[in-house]
Amino acid sequence: MTPSPAGLVNLFSPEAVADPMGTYERLRARHGPVAPVLLADDLPAWLVLGYRENLEVARTATRFTRDSRVWNLAREGRVPAGSPLLPVTEWKPVVRFAEGGEHRRLRTAINESLARFNRRGLRRHVTRYAGELIDGFCAAGRADLVPRFVQHLPMLVLARLIGIPGHAAPGLARATQDLMVGARTAVASNEHIVACLRDVVADKRAAPAGDLASWLLAHPIGLSDPEVVQNLRVTLVIANETTVALIASTLRMMLTDPRFRASLAGGHMTLPDAVEQILWDEPPFRTLVGRWATADTELGGQKIKAGDMMLLGLAAGNADPAIRPDLAAPLLGNRSHLSFGGGAHECPGQDISRAIAEVGIDTLFLRLPDLDLAVPEDELGWNAAWVTRHLATLPVTFTPRRPEPAARPGPARPRPPLDGCPSRGPGPSAWPSASPRPASRVASLIRLLAPHLR
Repeated sequence: MTPSPAGLVNLFSPEAVADPMGTYERLRARHGPVAPVLLADDLPAWLVLGYRENLEVARTATRFTRDSRVWNLAREGRVPAGSPLLPVTEWKPVVRFAEGGEHRRLRTAINESLARFNRRGLRRHVTRYAGELIDGFCAAGRADLVPRFVQHLPMLVLARLIGIPGHAAPGLARATQDLMVGARTAVASNEHIVACLRDVVADKRAAPAGDLASWLLAHPIGLSDPEVVQNLRVTLVIANETTVALIASTLRMMLTDPRFRASLAGGHMTLPDAVEQILWDEPPFRTLVGRWATADTELGGQKIKAGDMMLLGLAAGNADPAIRPDLAAPLLGNRSHLSFGGGAHECPGQDISRAIAEVGIDTLFLRLPDLDLAVPEDELGWNAAWVTRHLATLPVTFTPRRPEPAARPGPARPRPPLDGCPSRGPGPSAWPSASPRPASRVASLIRLLAPHLR
């Protein structure tokens, strides 16, 4: 890897983006559990590589705060106006930047609003949207699952949960991907997402419905409209990227790793077990931005200055030899990975991401049980993001099948235009409470996979 002029590795460099795990291990060998690195515009930061050190940073708000206003580089005016770091570091009245009483206030409203979702209704909507996406390519006998299925399913479901009109989902998915890549257009993509959510919040303020936006607005804690907009933005961006990566990685493992599929087919591993294993081995967010030292301190043998940025190395921490000397050993039932963060800021919507991934994959294999990879594994394309890394392509073949009859419950989704939110328009109907059709079972998936392992 080519180091920067200062001798430090830049995590935005093509080499680091192409081989993140190799980069982390080289940094670990050279610096130990905490390594100095550079980001966009050669801005310095600390990458936390050790499992225990990651937990220490995540759980010790008195030493490492979420409040980005203490970032020394920003205070010194060293962060360019168009920096791709700004959408993920610029302070806003959102839960991810809050601490103490303000964090408890925002987190209470979010947790209690998320708890109102009907879990059976969530499964029904995942099944419905997955089925509609599959109907779009099942007759062809081949498809690239990433652009045809994986990139769309999470956003369609999340849009429904939040209260966003369905026709806005494709544009939001593209904007979210652009934001995560850290492109120079990230600021504009972020503005597109915020503008869309402002319209949604205004609509829900006038006409509440059974969705997350309406519940946050109505919560007795009394969130302002800007607070609701910004917290919905964080929820949408992080949940979408997490779930896209989780589905893509799990499908790749199921299609390429005989041991993985054999464990599923033999009953040694359930689909939820498989998802957790992926969360250990390929966390959706390899690196998480968002802690700053509150004072001069020491971590992992490194002297950290007040205001220094700390990057949580979730993937590196999950692979720390101190806790995982054998990376090939299965970790069935073990949820102590770092993939959803830790401490008071641990991801509140992680079970929704798990549900979308598990039900979506289950539905895909029930509809197309003989899925096979269409190219050698080493020909698969990957996205180019510095905080995430997941498949850009996953071409498959299968026996062509007819689309299912269009008799799924719920109102028809609006069609094009594909981008933008209406400035004012009716939102989706209230969250349905009718009983869904019986959900598919992991056992059925295992039976369908078994013939293809012989």
